[in-house]
Amino acid sequence: MLDLFRSKGDTKANDGHASTSSNTWLAKKKHFRDTEEWRVKKTRILNKLRALSKINLALVLSRMPTIEKLPDKVLRDIFQYLSPKQINQVGLVCKRWRVISQNPGLWKFVSFRPNYGGIQVNPQCIDFFIQLIGTRFSELRIVELATDLITPNVLYELANKAPKLQYLTLDFSTAMQLHDFTDLQSFPSRLKSLTLCLSENIFLEGFLRKVYTFISSVETLHIIGTYEKVEDEEEEVYETVNVFKLKQFLPNLRVVNLWGVPFITDEHVDAISSNCAHLECLCVNYCPKVTGSCLKLVLQRCRKLKTLFLAHTKLDNNIVKMVDWEKTRIEELDIKGTELNSEALISILTRLPHLRWLDASWLENMTDQVLEAWQNSNAMGSLQFLNMDTCDSLNEQALVDMIKRHGHQFHGLCLGGQHKLLEYFWMNMIPQLRNIRVMVMGIAEDCCPKVVAKIHVDQFIDCIAQNCPRLTRLEVRWDDETLRFSDKSSKFIDVLRMKCLMLHSIVLSDGQYYELVRSNFERADRMSVVRTTEMCRTGLLHCSRYFNQLLFN
Repeated sequence: MLDLFRSKGDTKANDGHASTSSNTWLAKKKHFRDTEEWRVKKTRILNKLRALSKINLALVLSRMPTIEKLPDKVLRDIFQYLSPKQINQVGLVCKRWRVISQNPGLWKFVSFRPNYGGIQVNPQCIDFFIQLIGTRFSELRIVELATDLITPNVLYELANKAPKLQYLTLDFSTAMQLHDFTDLQSFPSRLKSLTLCLSENIFLEGFLRKVYTFISSVETLHIIGTYEKVEDEEEEVYETVNVFKLKQFLPNLRVVNLWGVPFITDEHVDAISSNCAHLECLCVNYCPKVTGSCLKLVLQRCRKLKTLFLAHTKLDNNIVKMVDWEKTRIEELDIKGTELNSEALISILTRLPHLRWLDASWLENMTDQVLEAWQNSNAMGSLQFLNMDTCDSLNEQALVDMIKRHGHQFHGLCLGGQHKLLEYFWMNMIPQLRNIRVMVMGIAEDCCPKVVAKIHVDQFIDCIAQNCPRLTRLEVRWDDETLRFSDKSSKFIDVLRMKCLMLHSIVLSDGQYYELVRSNFERADRMSVVRTTEMCRTGLLHCSRYFNQLLFN
Protein backbone atom coordinates (compact mmCIF):
# COMPACT_ATOMS: atom_id res chain seq x y z
CA MET A 1 0.00 0.00 0.00
CA LEU A 2 2.84 2.34 0.85
CA ASP A 3 4.40 1.60 -2.50
CA LEU A 4 1.08 2.36 -4.13
CA PHE A 5 0.82 5.75 -2.44
CA ARG A 6 4.40 6.43 -3.34
CA SER A 7 3.71 5.67 -6.96
CA LYS A 8 0.68 8.00 -6.96
CA GLY A 9 2.69 10.78 -5.39
CA ASP A 10 5.43 10.28 -7.88
CA THR A 11 2.85 10.41 -10.66
CA LYS A 12 1.44 13.74 -9.40
CA ALA A 13 4.93 15.15 -9.11
CA ASN A 14 5.73 14.03 -12.61
CA ASP A 15 2.50 15.57 -13.90
CA GLY A 16 3.36 18.84 -12.22
CA HIS A 17 6.83 18.74 -13.70
CA ALA A 18 5.42 17.92 -17.11
CA SER A 19 2.93 20.80 -16.85
CA THR A 20 5.72 23.19 -15.88
CA SER A 21 7.85 21.94 -18.76
CA SER A 22 4.93 22.35 -21.16
CA ASN A 23 4.34 25.94 -20.07
CA THR A 24 8.03 26.69 -20.39
CA TRP A 25 8.10 25.18 -23.89
CA LEU A 26 5.03 27.19 -24.96
CA ALA A 27 6.65 30.38 -23.67
CA LYS A 28 9.83 29.62 -25.59
CA LYS A 29 7.79 28.79 -28.69
CA LYS A 30 5.89 32.07 -28.43
CA HIS A 31 9.12 33.98 -27.94
CA PHE A 32 10.72 32.17 -30.91
CA ARG A 33 7.86 33.18 -33.19
CA ASP A 34 8.63 36.82 -32.46
CA THR A 35 12.26 36.49 -33.51
CA GLU A 36 13.80 37.32 -36.88
CA GLU A 37 15.03 33.71 -37.19
CA TRP A 38 11.45 32.43 -37.21
CA ARG A 39 10.42 34.96 -39.86
CA VAL A 40 13.28 33.88 -42.11
CA LYS A 41 12.46 30.20 -41.57
CA LYS A 42 8.76 30.82 -42.20
CA THR A 43 9.52 32.69 -45.43
CA ARG A 44 11.78 29.86 -46.58
CA ILE A 45 9.06 27.26 -45.89
CA LEU A 46 6.41 29.27 -47.74
CA ASN A 47 8.71 29.72 -50.74
CA LYS A 48 9.28 25.99 -50.88
CA LEU A 49 5.53 25.35 -50.76
CA ARG A 50 4.97 27.80 -53.62
CA ALA A 51 7.73 26.17 -55.64
CA LEU A 52 6.16 22.76 -55.03
CA SER A 53 2.77 24.03 -56.17
CA LYS A 54 4.35 25.32 -59.41
CA ILE A 55 6.06 21.98 -59.93
CA ASN A 56 2.74 20.18 -59.40
CA LEU A 57 1.06 22.49 -61.94
CA ALA A 58 3.88 21.84 -64.42
CA LEU A 59 3.46 18.08 -63.90
CA VAL A 60 -0.27 18.36 -64.49
CA LEU A 61 0.28 20.34 -67.68
CA SER A 62 2.96 17.94 -68.88
CA ARG A 63 0.60 14.97 -68.50
CA MET A 64 -2.02 16.58 -70.70
CA PRO A 65 -1.81 15.12 -74.21
CA THR A 66 -2.54 18.44 -76.00
CA ILE A 67 -3.03 22.12 -75.21
CA GLU A 68 -6.70 21.64 -76.01
CA LYS A 69 -7.14 20.02 -72.61
CA LEU A 70 -6.21 23.24 -70.80
CA PRO A 71 -9.15 25.00 -69.11
CA ASP A 72 -10.34 28.30 -70.55
CA LYS A 73 -9.17 30.18 -67.45
CA VAL A 74 -5.60 28.89 -67.86
CA LEU A 75 -5.54 29.84 -71.56
CA ARG A 76 -6.85 33.30 -70.71
CA ASP A 77 -4.08 33.74 -68.13
CA ILE A 78 -1.53 32.71 -70.77
CA PHE A 79 -2.97 35.14 -73.33
CA GLN A 80 -2.49 38.01 -70.86
CA TYR A 81 1.24 37.92 -71.64
CA LEU A 82 0.57 38.67 -75.33
CA SER A 83 0.27 42.04 -77.03
CA PRO A 84 -3.08 43.05 -78.59
CA LYS A 85 -1.73 42.23 -82.06
CA GLN A 86 -0.69 38.75 -80.91
CA ILE A 87 -4.06 38.18 -79.23
CA ASN A 88 -5.71 38.93 -82.56
CA GLN A 89 -3.46 36.37 -84.24
CA VAL A 90 -4.11 33.56 -81.74
CA GLY A 91 -7.83 34.24 -82.13
CA LEU A 92 -7.52 32.88 -85.68
CA VAL A 93 -6.39 29.43 -84.51
CA CYS A 94 -9.84 27.97 -83.73
CA LYS A 95 -13.33 28.93 -82.58
CA ARG A 96 -12.54 28.24 -78.92
CA TRP A 97 -9.44 30.43 -78.93
CA ARG A 98 -11.37 33.13 -80.76
CA VAL A 99 -13.99 33.25 -78.00
CA ILE A 100 -11.28 33.38 -75.31
CA SER A 101 -9.31 36.09 -77.17
CA GLN A 102 -12.41 38.31 -77.20
CA ASN A 103 -12.66 38.33 -73.40
CA PRO A 104 -12.70 41.99 -72.23
CA GLY A 105 -10.18 41.18 -69.49
CA LEU A 106 -7.49 40.75 -72.19
CA TRP A 107 -8.12 44.20 -73.67
CA LYS A 108 -7.29 46.58 -70.82
CA PHE A 109 -4.47 48.36 -72.68
CA VAL A 110 -4.82 48.92 -76.43
CA SER A 111 -3.03 51.27 -78.80
CA PHE A 112 -4.66 52.18 -82.10
CA ARG A 113 -1.65 54.20 -83.32
CA PRO A 114 0.03 52.15 -86.09
CA ASN A 115 2.97 54.58 -86.23
CA TYR A 116 3.94 53.43 -82.73
CA GLY A 117 3.26 49.70 -83.10
CA GLY A 118 -0.46 49.86 -82.44
CA ILE A 119 -3.37 48.18 -84.22
CA GLN A 120 -4.39 49.57 -87.62
CA VAL A 121 -8.15 50.14 -87.95
CA ASN A 122 -9.48 50.22 -91.50
CA PRO A 123 -11.40 53.49 -92.09
CA GLN A 124 -14.22 51.44 -93.63
CA CYS A 125 -14.59 49.43 -90.41
CA ILE A 126 -15.00 52.29 -87.92
CA ASP A 127 -18.67 51.40 -87.34
CA PHE A 128 -17.68 47.85 -86.42
CA PHE A 129 -14.94 49.25 -84.17
CA ILE A 130 -17.53 51.39 -82.35
CA GLN A 131 -19.64 48.27 -81.73
CA LEU A 132 -16.62 46.51 -80.19
CA ILE A 133 -16.21 49.24 -77.57
CA GLY A 134 -19.31 48.01 -75.74
CA THR A 135 -18.28 44.35 -75.87
CA ARG A 136 -14.61 43.54 -76.29
CA PHE A 137 -13.26 46.85 -74.97
CA SER A 138 -15.61 47.36 -72.03
CA GLU A 139 -12.74 46.81 -69.54
CA LEU A 140 -10.41 49.37 -71.14
CA ARG A 141 -8.14 51.25 -68.74
CA ILE A 142 -5.55 52.64 -71.19
CA VAL A 143 -6.22 53.52 -74.82
CA GLU A 144 -4.35 55.45 -77.53
CA LEU A 145 -6.27 56.79 -80.52
CA ALA A 146 -4.92 57.94 -83.87
CA THR A 147 -6.41 60.95 -85.65
CA ASP A 148 -8.89 58.94 -87.74
CA LEU A 149 -10.46 57.42 -84.62
CA ILE A 150 -10.92 60.68 -82.71
CA THR A 151 -14.56 61.15 -83.67
CA PRO A 152 -17.66 62.15 -81.67
CA ASN A 153 -19.12 58.64 -81.92
CA VAL A 154 -15.95 56.92 -80.69
CA LEU A 155 -15.54 59.33 -77.77
CA TYR A 156 -19.22 58.97 -76.87
CA GLU A 157 -18.97 55.17 -76.77
CA LEU A 158 -15.79 55.29 -74.67
CA ALA A 159 -17.50 57.60 -72.19
CA ASN A 160 -20.58 55.42 -71.80
CA LYS A 161 -19.33 51.85 -72.33
CA ALA A 162 -15.76 51.92 -70.96
CA PRO A 163 -16.33 53.19 -67.39
CA LYS A 164 -12.88 52.08 -66.15
CA LEU A 165 -10.94 54.16 -68.69
CA GLN A 166 -8.30 56.25 -66.88
CA TYR A 167 -5.48 56.90 -69.39
CA LEU A 168 -6.32 58.44 -72.76
CA THR A 169 -3.98 59.50 -75.58
CA LEU A 170 -5.32 61.59 -78.46
CA ASP A 171 -2.82 61.79 -81.31
CA PHE A 172 -3.48 64.77 -83.59
CA SER A 173 0.10 64.87 -84.92
CA THR A 174 -0.82 63.53 -88.36
CA ALA A 175 -4.10 65.45 -88.65
CA MET A 176 -4.79 67.33 -91.85
CA GLN A 177 -8.33 68.27 -90.82
CA LEU A 178 -10.38 67.68 -87.67
CA HIS A 179 -13.79 66.04 -87.46
CA ASP A 180 -16.81 68.15 -86.59
CA PHE A 181 -17.28 68.00 -82.80
CA THR A 182 -20.38 70.20 -82.69
CA ASP A 183 -22.56 67.26 -81.64
CA LEU A 184 -20.10 65.92 -79.04
CA GLN A 185 -22.09 65.64 -75.80
CA SER A 186 -20.04 63.16 -73.79
CA PHE A 187 -16.39 62.46 -73.01
CA PRO A 188 -14.59 60.06 -70.57
CA SER A 189 -14.96 61.81 -67.20
CA ARG A 190 -12.85 59.62 -64.88
CA LEU A 191 -9.50 60.16 -66.50
CA LYS A 192 -6.31 60.29 -64.45
CA SER A 193 -4.03 60.99 -67.41
CA LEU A 194 -4.63 62.87 -70.66
CA THR A 195 -2.10 63.06 -73.51
CA LEU A 196 -2.51 65.45 -76.44
CA CYS A 197 -0.08 65.05 -79.37
CA LEU A 198 -0.26 68.34 -81.24
CA SER A 199 -0.24 69.04 -84.94
CA GLU A 200 1.83 71.79 -86.54
CA ASN A 201 -1.12 73.87 -87.73
CA ILE A 202 -4.37 72.23 -86.55
CA PHE A 203 -6.06 74.30 -83.83
CA LEU A 204 -7.73 72.24 -81.09
CA GLU A 205 -9.74 74.97 -79.35
CA GLY A 206 -13.01 73.88 -80.98
CA PHE A 207 -12.52 70.31 -79.78
CA LEU A 208 -11.30 71.24 -76.28
CA ARG A 209 -14.23 73.59 -75.74
CA LYS A 210 -16.47 70.51 -75.79
CA VAL A 211 -14.41 68.48 -73.30
CA TYR A 212 -13.37 71.10 -70.73
CA THR A 213 -16.11 70.16 -68.27
CA PHE A 214 -15.18 66.45 -68.33
CA ILE A 215 -11.46 66.60 -67.49
CA SER A 216 -11.39 68.05 -63.97
CA SER A 217 -10.24 64.68 -62.54
CA VAL A 218 -7.04 64.61 -64.64
CA GLU A 219 -3.85 64.43 -62.54
CA THR A 220 -1.28 63.94 -65.32
CA LEU A 221 -1.27 66.14 -68.42
CA HIS A 222 0.98 65.54 -71.44
CA ILE A 223 1.08 68.07 -74.25
CA ILE A 224 3.52 66.71 -76.82
CA GLY A 225 4.70 69.26 -79.36
CA THR A 226 6.31 69.23 -82.78
CA TYR A 227 9.88 70.08 -81.74
CA GLU A 228 11.35 67.32 -83.93
CA LYS A 229 9.55 68.68 -87.01
CA VAL A 230 10.66 72.30 -86.65
CA GLU A 231 13.56 72.82 -89.04
CA ASP A 232 14.01 76.59 -88.95
CA GLU A 233 13.92 78.63 -85.74
CA GLU A 234 12.46 81.57 -87.65
CA GLU A 235 9.61 79.47 -89.00
CA GLU A 236 6.19 80.67 -87.84
CA VAL A 237 4.89 78.71 -84.84
CA TYR A 238 1.16 78.47 -84.18
CA GLU A 239 -0.37 78.33 -80.71
CA THR A 240 -2.57 75.31 -81.42
CA VAL A 241 -3.78 74.94 -77.80
CA ASN A 242 -5.07 77.72 -75.57
CA VAL A 243 -3.11 76.90 -72.41
CA PHE A 244 -4.50 79.91 -70.53
CA LYS A 245 -8.02 78.55 -70.86
CA LEU A 246 -7.11 74.90 -70.46
CA LYS A 247 -5.54 75.44 -67.03
CA GLN A 248 -8.85 76.70 -65.58
CA PHE A 249 -10.39 73.23 -65.90
CA LEU A 250 -7.47 71.20 -64.47
CA PRO A 251 -7.25 72.01 -60.73
CA ASN A 252 -5.98 68.57 -59.66
CA LEU A 253 -2.83 68.35 -61.76
CA ARG A 254 0.14 66.64 -60.13
CA VAL A 255 2.32 66.05 -63.20
CA VAL A 256 2.60 68.41 -66.20
CA ASN A 257 4.71 67.43 -69.21
CA LEU A 258 5.03 70.06 -71.95
CA TRP A 259 7.53 68.23 -74.14
CA GLY A 260 8.85 69.96 -77.23
CA VAL A 261 6.05 72.51 -77.59
CA PRO A 262 7.57 75.37 -79.65
CA PHE A 263 5.05 78.06 -78.61
CA ILE A 264 5.27 77.46 -74.83
CA THR A 265 6.71 80.49 -73.01
CA ASP A 266 7.22 81.44 -69.39
CA GLU A 267 3.77 83.05 -69.38
CA HIS A 268 2.16 79.70 -70.22
CA VAL A 269 4.07 77.90 -67.45
CA ASP A 270 3.16 80.66 -65.01
CA ALA A 271 -0.51 80.36 -65.96
CA ILE A 272 -0.55 76.61 -65.38
CA SER A 273 1.09 76.91 -61.96
CA SER A 274 -1.42 79.55 -60.85
CA ASN A 275 -4.16 76.90 -60.69
CA CYS A 276 -2.14 73.85 -59.61
CA ALA A 277 -1.47 73.87 -55.88
CA HIS A 278 -0.83 70.11 -55.93
CA LEU A 279 1.81 70.19 -58.69
CA GLU A 280 4.70 67.80 -57.95
CA CYS A 281 6.44 67.40 -61.32
CA LEU A 282 6.93 69.96 -64.09
CA CYS A 283 8.67 69.11 -67.37
CA VAL A 284 9.31 71.70 -70.12
CA ASN A 285 12.08 69.83 -71.93
CA TYR A 286 12.80 71.08 -75.46
CA CYS A 287 10.64 74.21 -75.06
CA PRO A 288 13.05 76.74 -76.65
CA LYS A 289 11.12 79.86 -75.58
CA VAL A 290 11.31 79.16 -71.84
CA THR A 291 13.90 81.41 -70.19
CA GLY A 292 13.16 80.74 -66.53
CA SER A 293 11.46 84.03 -65.67
CA CYS A 294 8.46 82.05 -64.41
CA LEU A 295 10.44 79.86 -62.00
CA LYS A 296 10.36 82.18 -58.99
CA LEU A 297 6.56 82.42 -58.95
CA VAL A 298 6.09 78.75 -59.84
CA LEU A 299 8.26 77.58 -56.94
CA GLN A 300 6.53 79.97 -54.53
CA ARG A 301 3.04 78.77 -55.49
CA CYS A 302 3.72 75.05 -55.87
CA ARG A 303 5.18 74.07 -52.52
CA LYS A 304 4.87 70.37 -53.36
CA LEU A 305 7.02 70.63 -56.49
CA LYS A 306 9.84 68.07 -56.28
CA THR A 307 10.81 67.39 -59.91
CA LEU A 308 11.79 70.10 -62.38
CA PHE A 309 12.94 69.22 -65.92
CA LEU A 310 14.39 72.13 -67.94
CA ALA A 311 16.53 70.32 -70.52
CA HIS A 312 17.43 72.23 -73.70
CA THR A 313 15.63 75.41 -72.69
CA LYS A 314 17.02 78.97 -73.02
CA LEU A 315 17.57 79.61 -69.31
CA ASP A 316 18.80 83.10 -68.51
CA ASN A 317 21.72 83.22 -66.06
CA ASN A 318 20.66 86.33 -64.16
CA ILE A 319 17.05 85.22 -63.81
CA VAL A 320 18.04 81.78 -62.53
CA LYS A 321 20.30 83.26 -59.85
CA MET A 322 17.39 85.31 -58.45
CA VAL A 323 15.29 82.21 -57.68
CA ASP A 324 15.06 81.24 -53.99
CA TRP A 325 16.28 77.68 -54.51
CA GLU A 326 17.02 77.13 -50.82
CA LYS A 327 13.31 77.56 -49.97
CA THR A 328 12.16 74.82 -52.34
CA ARG A 329 11.76 71.05 -52.00
CA ILE A 330 13.34 70.23 -55.36
CA GLU A 331 14.72 66.67 -55.35
CA GLU A 332 15.15 66.07 -59.08
CA LEU A 333 16.56 68.60 -61.55
CA ASP A 334 17.32 68.32 -65.28
CA ILE A 335 19.38 71.15 -66.78
CA LYS A 336 20.89 69.14 -69.63
CA GLY A 337 22.00 71.05 -72.71
CA THR A 338 21.36 74.52 -71.27
CA GLU A 339 23.75 77.47 -71.64
CA LEU A 340 24.06 78.31 -67.95
CA ASN A 341 27.41 79.78 -66.95
CA SER A 342 29.52 78.64 -64.00
CA GLU A 343 28.15 81.28 -61.63
CA ALA A 344 24.56 80.28 -62.33
CA LEU A 345 25.38 76.59 -61.85
CA ILE A 346 27.04 77.31 -58.50
CA SER A 347 24.05 79.43 -57.45
CA ILE A 348 21.64 76.59 -58.21
CA LEU A 349 23.53 73.53 -56.97
CA THR A 350 24.78 75.00 -53.69
CA ARG A 351 21.23 75.96 -52.65
CA LEU A 352 19.44 72.64 -53.21
CA PRO A 353 20.02 70.59 -50.03
CA HIS A 354 17.39 67.96 -50.91
CA LEU A 355 18.70 67.15 -54.40
CA ARG A 356 18.88 63.40 -55.05
CA TRP A 357 18.76 63.23 -58.90
CA LEU A 358 20.61 65.55 -61.29
CA ASP A 359 21.11 65.51 -65.05
CA ALA A 360 23.88 68.03 -65.83
CA SER A 361 25.08 66.43 -69.06
CA TRP A 362 26.31 68.41 -72.07
CA LEU A 363 27.14 71.50 -70.00
CA GLU A 364 30.21 73.37 -71.24
CA ASN A 365 30.44 75.43 -68.05
CA MET A 366 30.36 72.53 -65.60
CA THR A 367 33.93 73.09 -64.36
CA ASP A 368 36.13 71.99 -61.49
CA GLN A 369 35.27 75.21 -59.65
CA VAL A 370 31.55 74.40 -59.84
CA LEU A 371 32.13 70.89 -58.52
CA GLU A 372 34.36 72.13 -55.70
CA ALA A 373 31.89 74.82 -54.62
CA TRP A 374 29.06 72.29 -54.71
CA GLN A 375 30.94 69.90 -52.42
CA ASN A 376 32.05 72.62 -50.00
CA SER A 377 28.45 73.78 -49.57
CA ASN A 378 27.46 70.36 -48.15
CA ALA A 379 24.50 70.32 -50.55
CA MET A 380 25.59 67.01 -52.08
CA GLY A 381 24.70 64.93 -49.03
CA SER A 382 21.42 63.58 -50.48
CA LEU A 383 22.65 63.03 -54.04
CA GLN A 384 22.16 59.49 -55.36
CA PHE A 385 21.94 59.80 -59.15
CA LEU A 386 24.31 62.02 -61.14
CA ASN A 387 24.63 62.38 -64.91
CA MET A 388 27.58 64.45 -66.14
CA ASP A 389 27.86 62.90 -69.58
CA THR A 390 30.11 64.86 -71.98
CA CYS A 391 31.09 67.61 -69.54
CA ASP A 392 34.49 68.20 -71.16
CA SER A 393 35.55 71.02 -68.84
CA LEU A 394 35.90 68.69 -65.85
CA ASN A 395 39.34 67.32 -65.00
CA GLU A 396 40.15 63.89 -63.65
CA GLN A 397 41.31 65.04 -60.21
CA ALA A 398 38.08 66.93 -59.48
CA LEU A 399 36.05 63.81 -60.24
CA VAL A 400 38.41 61.66 -58.14
CA ASP A 401 37.87 63.93 -55.14
CA MET A 402 34.11 63.86 -55.62
CA ILE A 403 33.88 60.06 -55.86
CA LYS A 404 36.19 59.51 -52.88
CA ARG A 405 33.98 61.76 -50.80
CA HIS A 406 30.52 60.79 -52.06
CA GLY A 407 30.98 57.56 -54.03
CA HIS A 408 29.40 55.40 -51.33
CA GLN A 409 26.05 57.22 -51.72
CA PHE A 410 25.82 57.00 -55.53
CA HIS A 411 23.28 54.59 -57.02
CA GLY A 412 23.67 55.93 -60.55
CA LEU A 413 26.67 57.61 -62.19
CA CYS A 414 27.09 58.57 -65.85
CA LEU A 415 30.55 59.83 -66.81
CA GLY A 416 30.58 58.78 -70.44
CA GLY A 417 31.80 60.94 -73.28
CA GLN A 418 34.89 62.12 -71.39
CA HIS A 419 38.18 61.25 -73.10
CA LYS A 420 40.23 62.06 -69.96
CA LEU A 421 38.78 59.23 -67.88
CA LEU A 422 40.69 56.08 -68.80
CA GLU A 423 41.72 52.79 -67.26
CA TYR A 424 43.63 54.18 -64.27
CA PHE A 425 40.71 56.38 -63.19
CA TRP A 426 38.06 53.67 -63.31
CA MET A 427 40.17 50.95 -61.71
CA ASN A 428 40.70 53.22 -58.69
CA MET A 429 37.16 54.60 -58.53
CA ILE A 430 35.07 51.44 -58.99
CA PRO A 431 35.90 50.12 -55.46
CA GLN A 432 34.44 53.39 -54.10
CA LEU A 433 31.08 52.72 -55.83
CA ARG A 434 29.89 49.69 -53.89
CA ASN A 435 26.20 50.71 -53.95
CA ILE A 436 26.14 51.59 -57.65
CA ARG A 437 23.24 50.28 -59.76
CA VAL A 438 23.69 52.21 -63.03
CA MET A 439 27.10 53.07 -64.47
CA VAL A 440 28.20 54.56 -67.81
CA MET A 441 31.83 54.92 -68.91
CA GLY A 442 33.86 55.41 -72.08
CA ILE A 443 33.55 57.52 -75.18
CA ALA A 444 31.92 56.57 -78.46
CA GLU A 445 34.06 56.08 -81.55
CA ASP A 446 32.44 58.99 -83.41
CA CYS A 447 33.27 61.49 -80.64
CA CYS A 448 36.29 63.77 -80.69
CA PRO A 449 39.02 63.79 -79.59
CA LYS A 450 39.82 60.16 -80.28
CA VAL A 451 41.08 58.02 -77.40
CA VAL A 452 44.66 56.94 -78.13
CA ALA A 453 45.32 54.81 -75.03
CA LYS A 454 44.26 51.16 -74.94
CA ILE A 455 41.73 49.93 -72.36
CA HIS A 456 42.17 46.44 -70.87
CA VAL A 457 38.53 45.57 -70.42
CA ASP A 458 39.14 42.29 -68.55
CA GLN A 459 40.41 44.23 -65.54
CA PHE A 460 37.32 46.43 -65.63
CA ILE A 461 34.96 43.47 -65.69
CA ASP A 462 36.73 41.71 -62.83
CA CYS A 463 36.82 44.90 -60.75
CA ILE A 464 33.11 45.54 -61.31
CA ALA A 465 32.23 41.94 -60.44
CA GLN A 466 34.15 42.11 -57.17
CA ASN A 467 32.92 45.52 -56.01
CA CYS A 468 29.45 46.22 -57.49
CA PRO A 469 27.05 43.40 -56.55
CA ARG A 470 23.95 45.62 -56.97
CA LEU A 471 24.72 46.66 -60.54
CA THR A 472 21.70 46.50 -62.86
CA ARG A 473 22.79 48.52 -65.93
CA LEU A 474 26.26 48.98 -67.40
CA GLU A 475 27.38 50.81 -70.54
CA VAL A 476 30.93 50.70 -71.92
CA ARG A 477 31.23 52.95 -74.99
CA TRP A 478 34.83 52.33 -76.08
CA ASP A 479 35.04 50.68 -79.48
CA ASP A 480 36.97 47.54 -80.47
CA GLU A 481 40.02 49.53 -81.53
CA THR A 482 40.36 50.92 -78.00
CA LEU A 483 39.44 47.81 -75.99
CA ARG A 484 41.96 45.04 -75.34
CA PHE A 485 40.90 41.59 -74.15
CA SER A 486 42.54 38.17 -73.87
CA ASP A 487 41.66 34.53 -74.45
CA LYS A 488 40.61 34.29 -70.80
CA SER A 489 37.94 36.98 -71.14
CA SER A 490 35.14 34.41 -70.91
CA LYS A 491 36.19 33.58 -67.35
CA PHE A 492 35.95 37.21 -66.28
CA ILE A 493 32.54 37.49 -67.95
CA ASP A 494 31.43 34.36 -66.08
CA VAL A 495 32.44 35.98 -62.80
CA LEU A 496 30.47 39.12 -63.69
CA ARG A 497 27.41 37.06 -64.55
CA MET A 498 27.59 35.08 -61.33
CA LYS A 499 28.44 37.96 -58.99
CA CYS A 500 26.10 40.65 -60.37
CA LEU A 501 22.86 38.69 -60.29
CA MET A 502 20.65 41.76 -60.80
CA LEU A 503 22.42 42.80 -64.01
CA HIS A 504 19.89 42.96 -66.85
CA SER A 505 21.51 45.36 -69.32
CA ILE A 506 25.05 45.60 -70.71
CA VAL A 507 25.50 48.05 -73.59
CA LEU A 508 28.70 47.65 -75.62
CA SER A 509 30.09 49.00 -78.86
CA ASP A 510 29.51 46.62 -81.76
CA GLY A 511 32.50 44.38 -82.44
CA GLN A 512 34.35 41.26 -81.35
CA TYR A 513 34.08 41.89 -77.63
CA TYR A 514 30.34 42.51 -77.94
CA GLU A 515 29.93 39.17 -79.72
CA LEU A 516 31.97 37.42 -77.02
CA VAL A 517 29.91 38.83 -74.14
CA ARG A 518 26.61 38.23 -75.91
CA SER A 519 27.37 34.57 -76.63
CA ASN A 520 28.42 34.07 -73.01
CA PHE A 521 25.12 35.39 -71.65
CA GLU A 522 23.08 33.55 -74.29
CA ARG A 523 24.61 30.25 -73.24
CA ALA A 524 23.26 31.00 -69.75
CA ASP A 525 19.76 31.62 -71.22
CA ARG A 526 19.94 35.36 -70.61
CA MET A 527 19.16 36.43 -74.15
CA SER A 528 18.28 40.12 -73.77
CA VAL A 529 21.03 41.34 -71.43
CA VAL A 530 23.74 42.36 -73.92
CA ARG A 531 22.93 45.17 -76.38
CA THR A 532 24.79 47.51 -78.73
CA THR A 533 25.32 51.24 -78.46
CA GLU A 534 23.75 51.60 -81.92
CA MET A 535 20.37 50.47 -80.59
CA CYS A 536 20.47 51.39 -76.88
CA ARG A 537 21.63 54.13 -74.58
CA THR A 538 21.88 53.97 -70.80
CA GLY A 539 20.72 56.94 -68.77
CA LEU A 540 19.25 57.80 -65.39
CA LEU A 541 15.78 58.93 -66.42
CA HIS A 542 14.27 55.62 -65.30
CA CYS A 543 15.54 56.36 -61.77
CA SER A 544 13.29 59.41 -61.48
CA ARG A 545 10.35 58.95 -59.14
CA TYR A 546 8.03 60.26 -61.86
CA PHE A 547 9.43 58.21 -64.73
CA ASN A 548 6.25 56.17 -65.24
CA GLN A 549 4.06 59.28 -65.19
CA LEU A 550 6.30 61.04 -67.74
CA LEU A 551 6.21 58.22 -70.29
CA PHE A 552 4.48 58.88 -73.60
CA ASN A 553 4.43 57.26 -77.06
